[in-house]
Amino acid sequence: MLAIGKQLTTEQRLSKAVVDIMGNPKYVALAGVLMIGDRSVVGNIPTACTNGRDEMYGRDFVDSLTDAELRFLVLHECYHKLYRHLTTWRHLYDQDAQLANQACDYVINVKIADDNRDGWAAMPEGGYIDAKYRDWDGAAVFIDLRDNGAPQDGDEGSGGTTGDENTAIGDDNSADDGSGDNDSPQGFDSHDWDGAAELTPDENRELARDIDEAIRQGALIAGKLGSGGDRALEDLLTPQIDWREVLREFIQTTCAGSDYSTWQRPNRRYVSSGYYMPSGISEQVGELVIAVDTSGSIGQVELTAFMSEIKAICDTVHPDHIRLLYWDTRVCQDEKYDMHQLDDLVQTTKPKGGGGTNVECVTDYLTEHGVKPQAAIVLTDGYLGGSWGQWSCPVLWCILDNKNAKPDTGKHVNITSREM
Repeated sequence: MLAIGKQLTTEQRLSKAVVDIMGNPKYVALAGVLMIGDRSVVGNIPTACTNGRDEMYGRDFVDSLTDAELRFLVLHECYHKLYRHLTTWRHLYDQDAQLANQACDYVINVKIADDNRDGWAAMPEGGYIDAKYRDWDGAAVFIDLRDNGAPQDGDEGSGGTTGDENTAIGDDNSADDGSGDNDSPQGFDSHDWDGAAELTPDENRELARDIDEAIRQGALIAGKLGSGGDRALEDLLTPQIDWREVLREFIQTTCAGSDYSTWQRPNRRYVSSGYYMPSGISEQVGELVIAVDTSGSIGQVELTAFMSEIKAICDTVHPDHIRLLYWDTRVCQDEKYDMHQLDDLVQTTKPKGGGGTNVECVTDYLTEHGVKPQAAIVLTDGYLGGSWGQWSCPVLWCILDNKNAKPDTGKHVNITSREM
């Protein structure tokens, strides 16, 4: 510990770390996020934690850290808040608490380490870090850890650095694997998922507004000071297309029937050629297939929001029926709903699955059973084990929390969990 650290109280050292970060040109854009919520030193937690708004630091733990390690710790908690990890990835936590904790930490630690190759902020001992996860998001890391094995207690890292050494890691996928991070002294922080769940809807809305405003103001200040952009902030500031509008337009466009024609509304397809032709009108359309990825990264909250929107649109479009397919590496559940059953869709559907992710099983299933839908909508995280499949009908991909997924067929719209 530096000499000046011995002259300050624990609370003063924590405040100094925050001031140091706000004064560093690299982190001027984080100033607003650092000001959100309460920050306190307590004696009843072993390390540190956040509920996505407030931060708590264990007194003994803070006292054990160097100034560089304390700066890293404060940045770590700040990025949990910035990314809204405790709400965005709640469904991952419900599936596997330890993997969710590890996934969030891997995302953050490699970023901080890359930004501090000079050792200004140094990762405390026991943190999870691997260059493999550079620029990944929490869901992608979670899936990789789940499918390829997570670090086990006692495993040694493969060359990463910890403690008061330079924590930057190169492109050789070196790693320092910690030994746990779930409400225990293992790892260098814990995550207050329960505290995040206790925030009221109004508090969550206010928090979301505060974080969004802090991001925008931070980016503006950084731009004026010429301190350089932060890709994390740039990604968060990217305008989001309203997935609900895209979904509604797709269904209404592709599921337009032609039971009879009307001259009152010209067919736009022929107007540009100088022909005035009637447009088709249908009181009812054919079968609509909804294929939901149940490989593990889509939670009940997201599924409920998605199916509620589907139901609302179908109240307008009136499909003959909906075929709801749940799939992972095979179609695990096939549910069929007629129009009069749609009111109960959200309550009665029973998702099944949980294995790998191979959407080819859906197109194979449709072919095998002679299903010829008018259109198909696929809800998936986009981390597929094979191709995007061979579709014989228009298909809309609703891709959750994976902006890098680029289907080679059909249309797609990106959705983030915080929009659900």
